[in-house]
Amino acid sequence: MTMLEVKNLSVSYLTDEQVALNAVENVSFRLEPGRSLGIVGESGCGKTTIILALMRILPEAGRIVDGQVIFENRDLFQLSEAEMCKVRWGDISMVFQGAMNSLNPVRTVESQIVEALLKHKQVGTKRQARKRTAELLGMVGIAPERGKQYPHQYSGGMRQRAIIAMALSCNPKVLIADEPTTALDVMIQAQITQLLKKLQQELNLTLILVTHDLGVVAELSDDVLVMYGGKVAEYATSDTIYNAAKHPYTRRLLKAFPDIDNLDADLVHIPGVPPRLDDLPIGCRFSPRCHLCRDDCKRSQPRLVEFEESHYIACHMFSRK
Repeated sequence: MTMLEVKNLSVSYLTDEQVALNAVENVSFRLEPGRSLGIVGESGCGKTTIILALMRILPEAGRIVDGQVIFENRDLFQLSEAEMCKVRWGDISMVFQGAMNSLNPVRTVESQIVEALLKHKQVGTKRQARKRTAELLGMVGIAPERGKQYPHQYSGGMRQRAIIAMALSCNPKVLIADEPTTALDVMIQAQITQLLKKLQQELNLTLILVTHDLGVVAELSDDVLVMYGGKVAEYATSDTIYNAAKHPYTRRLLKAFPDIDNLDADLVHIPGVPPRLDDLPIGCRFSPRCHLCRDDCKRSQPRLVEFEESHYIACHMFSRK
């Protein structure tokens, strides 16, 4: 059974000169109930654009060019805005990047969660909403009485926990977390990671995690989608990605991340920077930075092929003619 499936999603952004820049091209993935997907890659590779398109909350310049998002047998791109509003936060909820700074500073944390509960008609009265808010805060490890406090009275980790509580307030089936550990210190990052893992198991959440932190992905994700230059470079289970990655970009990403099982291993950097949307390579998007680049890599883009069962790679070395 598939809970959520993205098919051939393509998204572009219009410049001030009305030139369409391709930010995401032909991205596909699927999620079964209770499973988790990590979307990884460097900044600017299209990770956040994918989930904003999925939620239909792209910025004004964004355009969904092609594709489908099938959620419980409905194409979200075909729903009216009123129908989509019922899906957002009710069925699919999101913790935004930098979310811990998105709380209203002049209102108590409790009042903001209460407002979300009443707005989405999860409860009938304010009294019920306050009771539910206390339960949600307790669920994420915040003492319910601290709901009476203001965001500035919370630490960064507590504000992130409060945002997660708000995202869970409408009992979503799918939770999207965009860089949930950004700007937190290492110990707090570990706590937030463990909290998300605990909540996913207890609530049987289907989770989409967007991050550049491979450690967080290893801890939380069943499947991994590696993005580069707006396209899928590799897509497989977490075990396959970490133990048998094939794409040169994926392998270099892993080598750039410390390995606690092999502390003597040298870290390997990836030379150069990701391509700009207005200056994309003709061939493989990664070819200017790839140490295995050959002539055909510069001439044509590789197809995403199934190298082995449930292991997809877009690289000329593995393309089947």
